[in-house]
Amino acid sequence: MAAELFPTTKLVPSASASSSSTTSSSTSSSSIQQYQQQNLTNNNNTSRAAQRCCNWQGLFPTIRERNSVMFNNEMMADVHFVVGPPGGTQRVPGHKYVLAVGSSVFHAMFYGELAEDQEEIRIPDVEPPSFLAMLKYIYCDEIDLCADTVLATLYAAKKYIVPHLARACVNFLETSLSAKNACVLLSQSCLFEEPDLTQRCWEVIDAQAELALRSEGFCDIDTQTLESILRRETLNAKEMVVFEAALNWAEAECQRQDLAPTIENRRLVLGKSIYLIRVPTMVLEDFANGAAQSGVLTLNETNDIFLWYTAANKPDLLFCTKPRKGLAPQRCHRFQSCAYRSNQWRYRGRCDSIQFAVDKRVFIAGFGLYGSSCGSAEYSAKIELKRQGVSMAQKVIKYFSDGSSSTFPVSFDYPVQIEPDTFYTASVVLDGNELSYFGQEGMTEVQCGKVTFQFQCSSDSTNGTGVQGGQIPELVFYA
Repeated sequence: MAAELFPTTKLVPSASASSSSTTSSSTSSSSIQQYQQQNLTNNNNTSRAAQRCCNWQGLFPTIRERNSVMFNNEMMADVHFVVGPPGGTQRVPGHKYVLAVGSSVFHAMFYGELAEDQEEIRIPDVEPPSFLAMLKYIYCDEIDLCADTVLATLYAAKKYIVPHLARACVNFLETSLSAKNACVLLSQSCLFEEPDLTQRCWEVIDAQAELALRSEGFCDIDTQTLESILRRETLNAKEMVVFEAALNWAEAECQRQDLAPTIENRRLVLGKSIYLIRVPTMVLEDFANGAAQSGVLTLNETNDIFLWYTAANKPDLLFCTKPRKGLAPQRCHRFQSCAYRSNQWRYRGRCDSIQFAVDKRVFIAGFGLYGSSCGSAEYSAKIELKRQGVSMAQKVIKYFSDGSSSTFPVSFDYPVQIEPDTFYTASVVLDGNELSYFGQEGMTEVQCGKVTFQFQCSSDSTNGTGVQGGQIPELVFYA
């Protein structure tokens, strides 16, 4: 599951680390093999050093390097851990002094008032790769994280109170955060009591609600997280999408409880959570063709909701009848004025393009475009958003211009997540009235609330748009 939740990325260790972290999106078993191979290499290196010189310690100039030799090494080990659930355990050697220096929990375990002199300690609730990742940090001062094990490593770091490793895990998760894994990470962030990560998850879920609700990860969340999402006032999604997502979750929950995924059982596992779906706020057509025929609603509920839509004397409902507020879009306007002339701005299938970067994560919903300067007109626009030449979203859309100098919004199907400190390219190819308004006195930097936008010219622009003037006067975004 984790391999699907996170992209393959690597957290680079500190400059003092002598070996680089290994990027991995493999299964947990391959991670175990990786650590076992690394241990074998450590042992072989130490053995060869001992054969060449009895003072092997002299081969390593720093205490960090000498401690690193002891990582997952039987040499001088005075404690062993049997890590993992039954049937998937691994025996890991340890050194009490090193462990106690790195963790207050290990210190209390080995040297505290209630310390027990155990040569073997069983840890069934931590996966071996994650336990080894924690030990690698304690012994080697290296942070080695991958998508498969980062959540379990965070659990281990929390359990043994290794705060710097826990912070690195949270940073890794924040970097990997997307609509595909936001719901699962929301659930985990609440479990691990990480409010900053929780807030980041909500930002993604609110802005890209329909993508998050349709993700496979949504079906894996617990009931409490489901209810918190269904209760969310700022979800930027159609209510029919919320309803369908709840039914998909209910089917998965039936499987977890060994129940047949019948309509009755779906309603059973949803319980009172179903009333958090704002069914009466759906478009009537969506309700009639979707929710009303799903079988999940009772006959009385269906009749009462139809009366709610049509009758002057509306019945009382258990469902919330107030539409969600959603998110208010913000607009970054990059020109200080606009103008028009008799010989420009013309459109002949050429591309207007501009590059931009932000200092905080935002979600681009679309652009604001100029329209005709010669009265009302309709335009066809192909809008596109690219990162390093790779298309992230595109759409062909029509919009109507009323002849004013106003901007007219055009939107992608879903908001696009934009990471900070990276330049993206916004492009549009317009077809319509050749003479239109265009921007002037463009700004290289624009402050929009708490977000700073920077602009630079794009090599994709073949129709004259640049920082100082042209088209794409606005970026419409959520933050």
